[in-house]
Amino acid sequence: MSYKNPEFFYLLLLLLPIIAWYIWQQKKLGASLQFSSNMGFARIPKNWKYYFRHSVFVLQMLSLSILIVALARPQSSNSWSNVTTKGIDIVIALDISGSMMAMDFSPNRIEAAKDVAIQFISGRPNDRIGLVIFSGESFTQCPLTTDHATVINLFKGVESGMIEDGTAIGNGLATAVSRLKDSDAISKVVILLTDGENNRGEIAPVTAGELAKTFGIRVYTIGIGTMGMAPFPVQTPFGVQVRDVEVKIDEVLLQKIASTTGGKYFRATNNNKLAEIYQEIDKLEKSKIDVKEYSKKEEEYLKYASAGTLLLLLGMFLKTTIFRNIP
Repeated sequence: MSYKNPEFFYLLLLLLPIIAWYIWQQKKLGASLQFSSNMGFARIPKNWKYYFRHSVFVLQMLSLSILIVALARPQSSNSWSNVTTKGIDIVIALDISGSMMAMDFSPNRIEAAKDVAIQFISGRPNDRIGLVIFSGESFTQCPLTTDHATVINLFKGVESGMIEDGTAIGNGLATAVSRLKDSDAISKVVILLTDGENNRGEIAPVTAGELAKTFGIRVYTIGIGTMGMAPFPVQTPFGVQVRDVEVKIDEVLLQKIASTTGGKYFRATNNNKLAEIYQEIDKLEKSKIDVKEYSKKEEEYLKYASAGTLLLLLGMFLKTTIFRNIP
């Protein structure tokens, strides 16, 4: 319980002189008669009015006290609710090209990227999340939504080979930007994850980065893949064989996109590093939002005012009826 105007409690001090005046008046109004003996009066029983003779004054003081509490405007603190302002709109642009099947991550790059991204989404309850996938082309797998269960289910269904193979980084980023450009969120973010070099698509990655900057969209780029060689499953006439292939990531390009848009470039070389990168992005974005909290309080003064008024009326009724003084 809290009070909007606690300074009104000082009015309770005024009750002290009123109580003192009442006690003084009771002594002053007492009449005295002289008798030779009071033995005859000792046997006279006292009725209930004698014991409740001060009840009217007690009711009056109690009603005034409650009315003063009502003036202080009590508010129930247990009904407060924090309302967070609009969060961030985030689109994850995920490379699903054939090279994402490399096994330098457990069990492979694309599954590791999906698992960590799902954990990231679960930790952002106030944000709208969208998903863009790209390979030789790009498309929106899930538009921006706060229905994170749907986003996660669509994430789980993503597989390499869903669209034409290749690495169209520019197209993937441009598609993500198109999903965010009309957003009125306080922060707009693209997390772009790829393991290769741009070799397909009509839109140059640098052009897509400039487009993101124009719309105030911050891009975090992640290059996923170990250093040097990585085991990769290859289909042969004798079945699937694992061969080492060279890891080629255009880090210069990814760094340029990130720096142009005010984001940051990361290199993930294993599962743990990838998880740490998403954790860092999570912290960076939380620190960039000035979240305002508004407290809703339920007013309680009406019940106190009603109770105080009822007690005051009861005291007046008793004073003019049962405890009425006859001059």
